[in-house]
Amino acid sequence: MQRIERIREFGGYLSRYTHPSDTCGCEMTFSVYLPPQAAAGRVPALYWLSGLTCSDDNFRVKAGAQRYAAELGMALIIPDTSPRGAGVPDAADRYDLGQGAGFYVNATCQPWARHYRMYDYVTRELPALVEAALPLAPGPRAISGHSMGGHGALVCALHNPEQYCSVSAFAPIANPSACPWGEGCFGAYLGEDRGTWRAYDATHLIEDGARVAEILIDQGTDDEFLAEQLKPQNLRTACQAQDVVLTLRMQDGYDHSYHFIATFIGEHLAWHAERLGRG
Repeated sequence: MQRIERIREFGGYLSRYTHPSDTCGCEMTFSVYLPPQAAAGRVPALYWLSGLTCSDDNFRVKAGAQRYAAELGMALIIPDTSPRGAGVPDAADRYDLGQGAGFYVNATCQPWARHYRMYDYVTRELPALVEAALPLAPGPRAISGHSMGGHGALVCALHNPEQYCSVSAFAPIANPSACPWGEGCFGAYLGEDRGTWRAYDATHLIEDGARVAEILIDQGTDDEFLAEQLKPQNLRTACQAQDVVLTLRMQDGYDHSYHFIATFIGEHLAWHAERLGRG
């Protein structure tokens, strides 16, 4: 992997890297924040998955997470939201499909199947790469994300509870099989058999028996996508039926933006740090 940027922040360093990805079949970009504690030894890591239309840049610029990560001694690993490049398929007339909208699935349908393998990239290739090259502690990781990335964080953790000791989300697409964003992307990436969609739908995964120790979600009550796209009530119903511990905090007056994330990101990182410490 090649470092293309390094910025001093809060005693640590925010870096950006590129590397050729075997999983996605293209050059991928990601960012890493290493807190000052990484100069003396290995530190635990939280993986952050961003939402539709985003790249690794949105979170590292807008969320204000590095200050908290420095205080807690936690690394932040921030992948892109999809494969990119001239040879990567795209839907130029849509913001919710193609580049910028990988949905953290392994696509099975053409023309997407060769490159759109973000589930394997996030859970396999990227952790192996950064843990071999950077001072990151071995063992369970934390994972969080926003909107499409919140969906991705939940799915990754539910499939790999031994790999992630904690999972949280901001305004996740909680039941993508039942909303326009999810239906559009799942139909394109995975095909029209809705039975195959369940493997990438947190609500259905919990209904089908997937488990994590607990889930933390913050959701703004003034989120413009709440009713049509996000469906947190469906996830809450599934968790209640299956005895999965869910803390769903409905935050009065907050929207879907990074203003919302920046308000509560410190609480999320502290919550993850406590659970990483237990590991």
